[in-house]
Parts: sequence; C-alpha cells; structure tokens
Amino acid sequence: MPKMKTKSGAKKRFKVTASGRIKVAQAGKRHGMIKRTPKFIRNARGTTVLSAQDEKIVKQFLPYAG
Repeated sequence: MPKMKTKSGAKKRFKVTASGRIKVAQAGKRHGMIKRTPKFIRNARGTTVLSAQDEKIVKQFLPYAG
C-alpha cells in the first residue's frame, strides 16, 4: 500500500494538540483592521481550536497527524 499524501496547504496552516484537537490561527486579521471593532481585534489574538465539524474535514487532509 503506498503512503497517503498530506495536503500541503493544511500542513502549513494547522497543528494538532496533544489531545487531538486542531489548532489554527484566528481568521479575519489580514487587512481592513480600521473598520473592525477593538473587541474583535482583541478577541482574535493568538490561536483558536476548530469546531468538531471542521475538525473532521481537516483531519482528512492530515492522515498522519495523530
């Protein structure tokens, strides 16, 4: 059986935590920050964990990630 391929875009964007959840950078901060509220900017710092529904999709792209 040949090795399965990992999606190149997914391996650059996602990391798997020790408990198996998918960690991802916060979305919506690339440009247009003047029109965003300070609360949005503050809450979008750092990283977040994907929802269970999105996790299932991303884990298909990362066959060897935990």
